[in-house]
Amino acid sequence: MSIEDSVLDIGRKAREASAAMARANTGAKNKALLETARLIREHRGDLRAANQADLDQAKTNGLEPALLDRLALSEKAIDTMAEGLEQIAQLPDPIGEMTDFKNRPSGIQVGKMRVPLGVIGIIYEARPNVTVDAAGLCIKSGNSTILRGGSEAFRCNQALARLVAQGLEAAGLPAAAVQVIDTTDRAAVGALITMTQYVDVIVPRGGKGLIERISREAKVPVIKHLDGICHVFIDESADLEKAISIADNAKTHRYGTCNTMETLLVHQHVAKPVLTALGKIYADKGVEVRGCGRTCALLPTAKAATEEDWSTEYLAPILSVKVVDGLDQAIAHINRYSSQHTDSIVTDNHSHAMRFIREVDSASVMVNASTRFADGFEYGLGAEIGISTDKIHARGPVGLEGLTSQKWVVFGHGEIRQ
Repeated sequence: MSIEDSVLDIGRKAREASAAMARANTGAKNKALLETARLIREHRGDLRAANQADLDQAKTNGLEPALLDRLALSEKAIDTMAEGLEQIAQLPDPIGEMTDFKNRPSGIQVGKMRVPLGVIGIIYEARPNVTVDAAGLCIKSGNSTILRGGSEAFRCNQALARLVAQGLEAAGLPAAAVQVIDTTDRAAVGALITMTQYVDVIVPRGGKGLIERISREAKVPVIKHLDGICHVFIDESADLEKAISIADNAKTHRYGTCNTMETLLVHQHVAKPVLTALGKIYADKGVEVRGCGRTCALLPTAKAATEEDWSTEYLAPILSVKVVDGLDQAIAHINRYSSQHTDSIVTDNHSHAMRFIREVDSASVMVNASTRFADGFEYGLGAEIGISTDKIHARGPVGLEGLTSQKWVVFGHGEIRQ
């Protein structure tokens, strides 16, 4: 069987399974999640062995240290995967929820019901925990899913897929509701993202190159974000102790995540104390600062920023810094260079805060908080399938509700239209 035919067969099975998942009750879905969590703990030795084989192969292939770190599956990571499924089981089931009912003059009642999207294709890179997070969210939201993980985690992903299938079957649900494509050939991705007869939506999680390719070639609708160029603006009215703490955390908590701050904007009236303090913090942590002219004058260790720096997602200990005249210039800069992912203002001025959250056009807009909070778990979603910077359907961290749609429902008493 060719790769295209194999993926088509997976799609057919997923479509058949999606009907069973859509009508599954909450108890069955939760049982599948909890049983899978139990199996993950029980088979941790097998998972570690599969992961070690993946790591050995990745090292032989010269995978970068940052990607090796993402690929590694520690004992704690295994426990976290199992706990994540248990947390999803505790979340309210969105499917079947009916809301917004109105009585119409004709006598009918009109409202909305939340329903699954159907079949969700998820394409991601080195992290095996995504296999479990994605499977769990899709099961709870009544969808079936086709997962295509990175070649680096092939063995571990296959081992996890077997455990998820056992969990589904133990709950009386079809094992085909969660399928992991069993080839590393890139042709499988091409088949998956053009399989409109079986797949309802594609969610890519990975580097810019992967997402650009999928956005360009997909015939199936895509939920995505391309870049994470996140900003923090320190206003003149900010509590400087809080501002410095937030700007430190937003950049240095983790460098390689999409919600890490890449550009710091500082009001000219507080630039000297803020940059003096942050300059020392960043220097101690090995962060390279690339600044505008006013930044370089205040921070001699800074390198001169180029135009390209303002629109770069570094994913590294590098930070662009600009001193701005005020709120208007900060908002204008963000709306020009932001990737519409996450942007934050630090201020004690309520009217400035309200202007910022109204006028900054990003999926997450924050007041007095680190951009690192832009995360499904931190937002109370239990977990996330990814981050969306699109404006249609889902925006921001995509959790259970983002994996559903709504349909209109009408209740009548024999009314006919006159």
